[in-house]
Amino acid sequence: MKLIKAKLIDVQPGYCEIHVPYDPNLTQQHGFFHAGIISTVADNTAGYASFSLMEENSSILSVEFKLNLISPGDGEMLIGKSNVLKNGRTLTICRSEVFIVKNGKEKLCAAAQSTLIELRDRLDGSES
Repeated sequence: MKLIKAKLIDVQPGYCEIHVPYDPNLTQQHGFFHAGIISTVADNTAGYASFSLMEENSSILSVEFKLNLISPGDGEMLIGKSNVLKNGRTLTICRSEVFIVKNGKEKLCAAAQSTLIELRDRLDGSES
């Protein structure tokens, strides 16, 4: 996230918002945000929204996600927002929306649905 200059704007129980400013290094051949960057924002907002409801000594992994690209990432900033739809004992389902900001107006760029798994008593980077 540091590489793409993502900023964690808000995390609340079951919600996350991340912003990524435009950088030509994050674009595809037409100068739009690359789909890989858009999907990264969708995946990470879902991860933090889910993680916000998990036990303290847990870690998290994405199990699957479906991304629909709705309009080109043609603008000055990406805004990712995610909400938990269902928080289960092990699996959590999230809905993410990624907006493109151009000339001060937000437009829906992508929508995703994600399934994430809670790894209890397994902190990030631990081998067990």
